[in-house]
Amino acid sequence: MASVSQRLKALGVLQGCGRQRTLVQLCHAGRLVGGLSVSLRVTPDEAIGPLTHAMGGLATKLRVVDVRGARPTQLEVRFELPPDVLREEDGPRVVTEKWDVEDVPGLVHNLNDLYRDVREVRPVVVLGEWEDMVQVWALPRLVLRELLADGLLDGAANLRTVRALLES
Repeated sequence: MASVSQRLKALGVLQGCGRQRTLVQLCHAGRLVGGLSVSLRVTPDEAIGPLTHAMGGLATKLRVVDVRGARPTQLEVRFELPPDVLREEDGPRVVTEKWDVEDVPGLVHNLNDLYRDVREVRPVVVLGEWEDMVQVWALPRLVLRELLADGLLDGAANLRTVRALLES
């Protein structure tokens, strides 16, 4: 059986070299393509840009309109969704919503939920904490399916949510 590093390299999601053995260590070392190490002190409004960039696709068009409060942080966000299949001639839909978000994993939950049906947007897996940072990983859906099937993401904090995303 192939090692975790060999499997990740075969899927094209591991870069560089080092002695890290776990996904959280690999993410923290910057070796996971699409992985981010986010300080536990970072507020959701500070993390939203790097997260949406890592997710790609329509997520990169999400904009923060307003921020209020500390914990929970209230974010007013404006985003674009694909055209409604029954009304494609109307074009993309632009929506504004207010989110109450406690922390970065909460923000990841909202972003994954928002883009659950947008196939070109990469879902984000919360791998866990390491060195006072939360380790998150934006993965293409096909790679995510493979890693879930291999059991490599069984320790992810949002495993149930990520599995549900792939079933929708």
